[in-house]
Amino acid sequence: MRTLDIVIIVIYLLAMPAIGVWLSGRQRSSTDYFVGNRQMSWWLVTLSVVATETSMLTVISVPTVAYLGNITYLQLAIGYLIGRVLVAFVLLPKYYAGELVSAYGFLGKRFGGGLQGTASVTFLVTRLLADGLRLFATAIPVKVLLDAIGLDADYWVIVLCIAAFAVIYTYIGGIRAVIWVDAIQLGIYIVGAIVAVIVLSGQLRDGWLGAAFDAGKFQLLEFSGDLLTDQYAFITAVFGGALFAMASHGADQLMVQRLLACRNVRDSQKAVIASGVVVFFQFALFLVIGAMLWSFYGGRDPEQLNLGQGDEIFSNYVVNELPAGLSGLLIAGILAAAMSTLSSSLNSLSTSTVSDLYQRFTKRTLPDATVLKQAKVWTLIWAGVFVVFASVFAQTTGTDDPVVEVALSIASYTYGALLGAFFLGLLVRRANQTDAIVAFVATLAVIAYFVFGVSFTVDGEDTPLAFPWYTPIGVVVTLVVGGLLSLRHGRPAEPEPAAVDDRQAS
Repeated sequence: MRTLDIVIIVIYLLAMPAIGVWLSGRQRSSTDYFVGNRQMSWWLVTLSVVATETSMLTVISVPTVAYLGNITYLQLAIGYLIGRVLVAFVLLPKYYAGELVSAYGFLGKRFGGGLQGTASVTFLVTRLLADGLRLFATAIPVKVLLDAIGLDADYWVIVLCIAAFAVIYTYIGGIRAVIWVDAIQLGIYIVGAIVAVIVLSGQLRDGWLGAAFDAGKFQLLEFSGDLLTDQYAFITAVFGGALFAMASHGADQLMVQRLLACRNVRDSQKAVIASGVVVFFQFALFLVIGAMLWSFYGGRDPEQLNLGQGDEIFSNYVVNELPAGLSGLLIAGILAAAMSTLSSSLNSLSTSTVSDLYQRFTKRTLPDATVLKQAKVWTLIWAGVFVVFASVFAQTTGTDDPVVEVALSIASYTYGALLGAFFLGLLVRRANQTDAIVAFVATLAVIAYFVFGVSFTVDGEDTPLAFPWYTPIGVVVTLVVGGLLSLRHGRPAEPEPAAVDDRQAS
């Protein structure tokens, strides 16, 4: 019976590269490869942004959040929407005014190539860690399915296969292929989630909803007094989530590149705000699945279910409880979510490498054909690096926390410095490149101290600072350090008013 699931998955893996190449058309220039010649519809970009940012972690890990706790995770989505509105009206107009293909091009224009390169390298490292973890997590349900039919495959083999299919359409079709396939893949895993809800609703006993409410599974708001360590305390989640979204959608090349593919700044603003609304309802859908799974399994913990970690709960249900065919559809949805993030990361890493680093270090203006060629070469290089990172995570990851929380916390380590650098450029006119680089490095050091050296005693146990605070702290440190250093300089000269021709005036 499980052969049908394998057939569905194989058909999906073969179809996605073909569809991506077909829809993308020919890439005639580097601008076409990087930002689709700025001709993408805003609603397509909206779907691509949602597919990229939620990835497969939403599919397999967000249900775990509700299964082990409740739906207070949704408070982050409230903050995400607020942050996107700020990105739409504060940062996007700056990018379009400069006709940029990289978010860090703004820093290069404002401060200089040194900070642009520093920010780009930071982005590259962050994406490798966060999305390498996502790629590993994708292999979890696939391995569960293969084990169920008696096939023993190592995680690295699964990771390699997933990456190989994603890199095909990314290499050939550039950002246009990535955006189109993202939109299709979003539809696949949303349909899969709805199917899971329908099937689960028929498997649960009468009264399950009331029991779940009584157990606190549908608690949305958490007005906890422990603001420093509880990542789902209302103020922590909403305020931290807003700044996190400003960083992820305004200072992270992964998202900014999609928004720059829109026809104009107005379309880009619609895309980023609409994505926040879609994400809210998508999070709600997968959190409801988690609460339903809690009722289905009677609240048993992962060990009682003979599972290695919490993130295997939904995967275990998909493989072992759904009818053949539906399991394949759901796992295809999980792969769709994973491939959307991987292809997006490959394209944005390639763009940042070429536009922010390669041309800077070669110290010469390259022909457009060379830039396009280098972009494709770096797409292949980063695909190989991703496979290595994901395989390492498969050997070393051993956390009881849902993987989605681990991935978000990794991104938070550097988002404060990145977003703070943008704010420094916008708000402190006298700050120069040296001030910005020192502030950037100082912020990374401070955040590292908070991550590895600061803990609080809660109920007799050492508890780290809640990850939503990393970004706000980073922004404040960057502004304070950069602002203080800028006091060494005089105020920048005001531009002289343009001379008026006396003949024109008369």
